[in-house]
Amino acid sequence: MNYTIALLKGDGIGPEIVESAVEVLRAVGKKFNHEFEFKSYLIGGIAIDKVGEPLPKETVDGCLSADSVLLGAVGGPKWDNLGGNVRPEKALLGIRSAMGLFTNLRPAKLYPALKDECPLKAEIVENGFDIMIVRELTGGIYFGERGYRDGKYGEEAFDTEAYSRMEIERIARVAFETARKRNKKLTSIDKANVLETSRLWRKIVKEIAKDYPDVEVSDMLVDNAAMQLVKNPAQFDVIVTSNMFGDILSDEASQITGSIGMLPSASLGDTKRGLYEPIHGSAPDIAGQNKANPIATILSCAMMLLYSFDLKKESDAILNAVDKTLEQGFRTFDLARTTTPLSTTEMTEKIIENL
Repeated sequence: MNYTIALLKGDGIGPEIVESAVEVLRAVGKKFNHEFEFKSYLIGGIAIDKVGEPLPKETVDGCLSADSVLLGAVGGPKWDNLGGNVRPEKALLGIRSAMGLFTNLRPAKLYPALKDECPLKAEIVENGFDIMIVRELTGGIYFGERGYRDGKYGEEAFDTEAYSRMEIERIARVAFETARKRNKKLTSIDKANVLETSRLWRKIVKEIAKDYPDVEVSDMLVDNAAMQLVKNPAQFDVIVTSNMFGDILSDEASQITGSIGMLPSASLGDTKRGLYEPIHGSAPDIAGQNKANPIATILSCAMMLLYSFDLKKESDAILNAVDKTLEQGFRTFDLARTTTPLSTTEMTEKIIENL
């Protein structure tokens, strides 16, 4: 099979980790007789520097014409003082909207080889955990009305959260379908004791649940969920929640896996075309030093092979190669406490060897 993949390398360590992922995909293509064509486009801070905007039209067009998209990272201190409409992060919201991506899948798995890196007590993570967070991606407070106004105590800023029935229904169905393919257990997280949007969210999730009698579903308030993730993460299978809550909880979940450099993500819509990216940031402090952990980006490619291209054997090959590499004791700088760390390129080479 032949596939065209748009590369959005972005800023900071983005170019390094994307190049690592490209090398792995090339190795997969050689092993399984597939052809991957890669086309690079500007996004984020580098796009601002070169063309004056974080998401050029050429980038949007390129992503929409590709079979799938791989993103590195955007942003950095260099652009922190820019206005909200021209900040690098604005490109993320823009490309998700342009591609019609309303679902973000963020797995958080504790690899057996990394149990010692987990900050939780050993007895809590003795049996490990494997969580899939299903985050609504194009609604909520990140896309609501916002601005400044004169308030009772002077200048004030406001951000508005709104969710429609359609937005909640479609993300709920994705979550139920995901749970059905795993351990048939779904936790819906909201703030229904305070927020009207959460009360509507909870009502609609209960309605959709009637179509999935084989899935055990429960509700949990977001503050309790934040506590439960560190108290007993193994209780969760699939989590579904709103845009902002999902953003925060998935980052918390990343930390209990040992390193944020281990977590991939997939952003999906109504078509097979998806946007795949590691959940970590651009890490400008180590950019260009060949120190970044490429595994999250490589695992994002495994998700791409599975969700966009229906190549399960190829996806599993990457997952198994990463597992084996970690079991062999190889670590990058973020994980190496007792071993000599490998560089970005060295870790990539070990994973390719294990393919």
